[in-house]
Amino acid sequence: HFQNEINEVPFFDVQLPYELALKIFRYLGKAELGRCAQVSRTWKILAEDEVLWYRLCQEEGFLLDKSISDHSCWKLALKNCRAREHTLKTNWKNRVGAVSQLRYEPGRVLCDVHSCDGVVMAGYTSGEVRLWDTRTWDYTAPILEAVQGPGDAGARPHVSFVRINSSLAVAAYEDGTVSVWSLMLGREPIHHFQHNQRIQALALAPEGTAVATASGFQVKVESPDDKGFWQTPGTFEIQKLVNFLNLVPDVTGSPVAVAAAEDIVYLLKAEDPGKILHSVYGQPVTCLDVSAHEAAFGIKTFGWLLNEPNQILLYNLETNQCLTKVGNSMGDFSCVNLHASPPSMLVAGNKDRRVRVFDLRSGESVCSLYSHQLGVSAVQMDDWKIVSGGEEGLVCVWDQRMGTKLWEMHARHPVRHVWFNSHSLITANIPEEKNPRGSSITDDDPAVHRKYRGIIYSYEFSVDQLAVESVLPICRSSYDEVTGYNYNIGLAVPYDSI
Repeated sequence: HFQNEINEVPFFDVQLPYELALKIFRYLGKAELGRCAQVSRTWKILAEDEVLWYRLCQEEGFLLDKSISDHSCWKLALKNCRAREHTLKTNWKNRVGAVSQLRYEPGRVLCDVHSCDGVVMAGYTSGEVRLWDTRTWDYTAPILEAVQGPGDAGARPHVSFVRINSSLAVAAYEDGTVSVWSLMLGREPIHHFQHNQRIQALALAPEGTAVATASGFQVKVESPDDKGFWQTPGTFEIQKLVNFLNLVPDVTGSPVAVAAAEDIVYLLKAEDPGKILHSVYGQPVTCLDVSAHEAAFGIKTFGWLLNEPNQILLYNLETNQCLTKVGNSMGDFSCVNLHASPPSMLVAGNKDRRVRVFDLRSGESVCSLYSHQLGVSAVQMDDWKIVSGGEEGLVCVWDQRMGTKLWEMHARHPVRHVWFNSHSLITANIPEEKNPRGSSITDDDPAVHRKYRGIIYSYEFSVDQLAVESVLPICRSSYDEVTGYNYNIGLAVPYDSI
């Protein structure tokens, strides 16, 4: 009521209209608005205007999908969001939360794992593909059914690669077949195609429906049209075998792929097939990652001969020019993460057991972490932490600013997949040996010891430790199951479903 009566706001020796004073206050931060609120009653109402605090909340990245009418007090909403973020950060640093094993019990060996926004996709030596939704407390692992041919009565081929995004799941098999599922439509494949040779690489656009595969000397891109019918917008012939393949995100029109074949990096567009982005004879590409406008890849320069250390090159995909070269290491760069890193930053792992963070504006190394006993195999960072996985099976979480290790977790096999967001972390330890000792000829032999199968971990750093999400998996029982060897123990007191 008092605010409605304010027509002019005292500004030192002048009187300003309320709307003009509000525009001046828009240039102030949280601390300045708090100080201004102590000047007078009029300034307090002005400094606590919902428009100002809604703008501050949006600028800090909170509640971006909300409108100004969704909250009655945006100052309190911003305070709660900051408190939640601080609690999550503290839980990350102190490893407070719940850890679950996404375990598939029969005697299959894990082949490949990929995740998107908390949904995990895993492929096994039995040819089965499973999904876990870690955003719900009762993990279910439905099997995505493959296309059955007329002669598929026997054992199915191993899964080579799996990829998943917000709408599609894709799996490539050892016999060259590729199956595509829609996460909205169910467990039956919506598309299926075949290569004559083994598939070396599989790529799925982070957002969108384009799928790229590399088999032999051919790269094929598949995507649906406006009516949902799948077509092949591009087929490219490559001079050498492809080692790495990525689809460029956020591309309008025909899909664009980046492929690394030994010492050549190709930019594959439908209208300009087989354009060479980078090629230096005798300098093979060791890792590759692509963002919306740039591509980063490590090259091996045999520095002990030429006195040139191994580097990571950053190319602009629009101008096809090399923007910068970072890194001076005697070891090979084994993994690089550009698309999930903060702006103008890049994180890379090396076979010399170090994780390095680079500032792409200056080309300098921000920090170098001696992290693993063997080479680094997977890495991701955000604005304050780094998560790295090594060939020896160690997952390490680092404080980037301090350069110190917060905690670590060890499993038997190399870490091949690391993904995290603000409140969860997913890691996958995938065995190198797909036919371990002690297994019989059949793939579905339950005698394969669990330690040979690989494992997927899901960490939930939940804010409220009393929430259902943080209940241990062994305690998530419905109390009507028979107690047996499935580790679902029926508790005596049904405390969570009274």
